[in-house]
Amino acid sequence: MNPNPNTLSSPAASAPREGKREVNILFLGGAKRVSFGRKLIDAGNRMGLKVNIFSYELSLEVPIAAVGKVIVGLKWKDRKLMESLREAVETHKIDIILPFVDPAIEVAGKFVARNNSVWSPVVPIRLAHILFDKGEAATLFADNGIPVPPTYRGGRPKFPLIAKPRHGSASKGIFLVTDVTDFRRVCRMEGYMMEAYIENRVEYTVDAYISAKGRILCVSPRLRIEVLGGEVTRSRTVDYPELTELATRVIRELKLRGPVTLQFIRDETTGSLMLMEINPRLGGGVVCSIHAGADIPRLILEEYRGENSEPIENVKPGVLICRYFDETVFNA
Repeated sequence: MNPNPNTLSSPAASAPREGKREVNILFLGGAKRVSFGRKLIDAGNRMGLKVNIFSYELSLEVPIAAVGKVIVGLKWKDRKLMESLREAVETHKIDIILPFVDPAIEVAGKFVARNNSVWSPVVPIRLAHILFDKGEAATLFADNGIPVPPTYRGGRPKFPLIAKPRHGSASKGIFLVTDVTDFRRVCRMEGYMMEAYIENRVEYTVDAYISAKGRILCVSPRLRIEVLGGEVTRSRTVDYPELTELATRVIRELKLRGPVTLQFIRDETTGSLMLMEINPRLGGGVVCSIHAGADIPRLILEEYRGENSEPIENVKPGVLICRYFDETVFNA
């Protein structure tokens, strides 16, 4: 079933501030997004804007402190979270909220729906819930004619399969199912799904940005070369028209909005492209696309200000990023 955005719980956006020369942006769960913070500041400078970064975290001692102010807050499920966020937004005159982890997307959506003084480019909450459940997402993709790896739905299993937590992230809890013993074990585990394992495969990510009105402003595919702890550490932008076309179709079919990260695989045996999952937020590797010309930070700032952005079509292929550990030092 293709979700109708008119029936989904879409967050309200504040009136854009065209004459504003200073913008305060609050990260939710963006403790390690130092590079993206710098890109936002750079984009603001090019637009004649002073961008101030804030981040809502559980501790002051997190890397984002290198480029912004850390606000110590509460856990996502704390019943006083909205009150705490409201205090932070009012105290620091926050204009934009950007979520960087899955739970923060619902938090941002609910907050801006109740507080029209702040804006956040997030998908409707109901659609986010579907995308966060890998089982429901696989059904949604298949119902919309989007190619996906076959999901096990009963009957005699065909090995190998790959078992995934339905609500997992960062590749945690994923393992290969190669025989009946493994299969039976997974069947006894709560909250797991299984799908066909494509052994001879290549993984791709597509970074995209879609305006609140549904205008696709950026689609940038890149190859996932090296991944550590579920996050890409080595990635290269690619010229892959078939992938760009498929990603664009997915965006239109599902009526995605804001910054989204789409994960695909290509079966090297058959040449088939398949959608694995969609993260309706900025991914850690989006900086690769930004370095290649996909100026998503500028698109965010322009949409906040009510400007009509032109689609970015000149993302340069072959741009490689290699991410590495760096230090933010805190003195006692």
